[in-house]
Amino acid sequence: MTNPAATATPAAPETGPEPLPHGLGVSLPAAEDRAKTEGTFPYAADLWAEGLLWAAVLRSPHPHARILSIDTSHAREMPGVRAVITHEDVPGTPLHGRGRADRPVFASDVVRHHGEPIAAVAADHPDTARLAAAAVIVEYEVLEPVTDPEHAFEAEPLHPDGNLIRHIPLSHGDPDAVGEVVVEGQYRIGRQDPAPIGAEAGLAVPRPDGGVELYIASTDPHSDRDAAAACYGLEPARVKVVVTGVPGATADREDQGFQLALGLLALKTGCPVKLNATREESFLGHAHRHPTLLRYRHHADAEGNLVKVEAQILLDAGAYADTSGESLAAAVSFACGPYVVPNAFIEGWAVRTNNPPSGHVRGEGALQVCAAYEAQMDKLAKKLGVDPAELRLRNVMATGDVLPTGQTVTCPAPVAELLQAVRDFPLPALPKDTPEDEWLLPGGPEGAGEPGAVRRGVGYGLGMVHMLGAEGTDEVSTATVKVHDGVATVLCAAVETGQGFTTLARQIVQETLGIDEVHVAPVDTDQPSAGPSCRGRHTWVSGGAVERAAKMVRTQLLQPLAHKFGMSTELLQITDGKITSYDGMLSTTVSEAMDGKELWATAQCRPHPTEPLDEHGQGDAFVGLAFCAVRAVVDVDIELGSVRVVELALAQDVGRILNPAQLRARIEAGVTQGVGAALTENLRTNRGLVRHPDLTGYALPTALDAPDIRIVKLVEERDVVAPFGAKAASAVPVVTSPAAIASAVRAATGRPVNRLPIRPQAAVVTSV
Repeated sequence: MTNPAATATPAAPETGPEPLPHGLGVSLPAAEDRAKTEGTFPYAADLWAEGLLWAAVLRSPHPHARILSIDTSHAREMPGVRAVITHEDVPGTPLHGRGRADRPVFASDVVRHHGEPIAAVAADHPDTARLAAAAVIVEYEVLEPVTDPEHAFEAEPLHPDGNLIRHIPLSHGDPDAVGEVVVEGQYRIGRQDPAPIGAEAGLAVPRPDGGVELYIASTDPHSDRDAAAACYGLEPARVKVVVTGVPGATADREDQGFQLALGLLALKTGCPVKLNATREESFLGHAHRHPTLLRYRHHADAEGNLVKVEAQILLDAGAYADTSGESLAAAVSFACGPYVVPNAFIEGWAVRTNNPPSGHVRGEGALQVCAAYEAQMDKLAKKLGVDPAELRLRNVMATGDVLPTGQTVTCPAPVAELLQAVRDFPLPALPKDTPEDEWLLPGGPEGAGEPGAVRRGVGYGLGMVHMLGAEGTDEVSTATVKVHDGVATVLCAAVETGQGFTTLARQIVQETLGIDEVHVAPVDTDQPSAGPSCRGRHTWVSGGAVERAAKMVRTQLLQPLAHKFGMSTELLQITDGKITSYDGMLSTTVSEAMDGKELWATAQCRPHPTEPLDEHGQGDAFVGLAFCAVRAVVDVDIELGSVRVVELALAQDVGRILNPAQLRARIEAGVTQGVGAALTENLRTNRGLVRHPDLTGYALPTALDAPDIRIVKLVEERDVVAPFGAKAASAVPVVTSPAAIASAVRAATGRPVNRLPIRPQAAVVTSV
């Protein structure tokens, strides 16, 4: 008799919801996406506290002046005013600064830049606070500002530390080497503002122990805490920085002076104090990209092989040092670009002026020199009669080559592969001369140009950046992973600024422990330091720390099972929430193996050390490098000088793709920021005074200005010294795309284009 069960058609399995993306290599959505979409994400500007006071800051209207007197009596007498503070009310260290503590919390005797803080007020209403700040009477003796960095060398000292912040003379090779072909050029790069989505805001809450808590969008909370504690005359343990939602950060997010004034007011009044900066205050207070003057001379042989590069690089640091020394080191080290240059002689200076402050902005130093050395490569190609892409291919560096600093490139450097990918990518179709396609004209839908005046150009850019800190910076991050009741929690003080660290941390734990539900705890300074959020640090050092902690928890989880079955933990694997042995004898779930236990581990990640550049600019100063190639296609109205970027084709070495959607978003955002640096973004000044410090006078690229961005190739050649093998993703497109756009405008117009952003007059052709 036949068994009915043996012949019955098996029932169709029940279909549940689609499984969520899991682990590394997938496009896991960010946990905060929904909160940001619904408007419930906790930005500092939205915070509130019982008994809240409002703060306002009085800033200098002059770029350079001597302070003769400060009268706060009228402000103190205004109804609703609870405190007015000046330099006399700073109980601790009166100086602060990211790279060097040389900036006063409040100016006391001399004002060194437009917008420098003089006093701060706390009142029961924001309008009262602003009126009281305006009522502080300051008597100035206006001084002649030093605004040309070339004049800073001979000018009277603007600061007790002098006008010269750093000088790097780099010497590599034979100074007497010469080439058969020589090209020269002088270039100027403008002052790009990081222009965060939200202006600075914060809340300071006094503590019963006499300390204070700062709720701010800090990108480096432990450094900010230490600076605040020194200013307040308190132990660091009595100052706590709680990181709120960061509304965008492509630089050091917060002006430290803004935070310091906020905490001083809270300590003085004994009440919570909140400050929402205006966009004007934001422009005046935080650091900008260094305006730079560059002079270059390239030598090559008759075949176009580079023989020697000579350059002078002058960074305008503004009134204070900030991170100008670090930016100068990057500019000098990468002054020749990703090319093999046997002889290089680069001299770089960073100097103080009475211009707005400069500091760390994504791709600092590298963007400025990329625009210059790529212009030189175009000049060299034109003089030799060689295709610009072909000339670049003859000179690109590869793994094993040596930088002008004497450091050997040990990481993957597939520069030739990147350039070939963008060169061979099909060009976009030419626009048609028809009314329905008028939007294709430079200037947009209402552009005044004529189609007959439009010229198309194709240009190239090759860029490079360093990852992590440089010149002996102790890069370290600490992370803790806890698992309980099937839920994992990551504690790490790495600030999520939009770079995707919280998503990456979840993916790492999912990959290592097979746990779907992973939470990343909010960041504050009660956690061990993870360092600043810049240069791809957190993908490397904080991601590495999370991975090590997760692997330690994995060992704790698997050891009892391995011991029970008489095998090592290496013979067990975790996949999709299941633990299995190599021979199939063991199969159980992670939740069953946990059996109600709580497991946790803390780990650190510290990359290999680097060293400072010596007196000749030599040294192994960088942990790792990232490279990018961009081909730009532009349309230029040669009568009006208007430029439209039609397409940017990009190839980049990324080491390993950890989250495809997130990676592409970072690259596209970086390219768009580069478009702004190339065409529109320049915080203009007149004798040190910032002109139009708002988003009407400062022209950010919008969605209508963003070109078609074609990510042609992402090279996954893992860097063996980096956790996961991944590289920083967003800085190198920012660095490279402005140079490529300028190259394309040169190709379209035949003009030299030696300044960024590109001004209309630089793209006008007077005779056709």
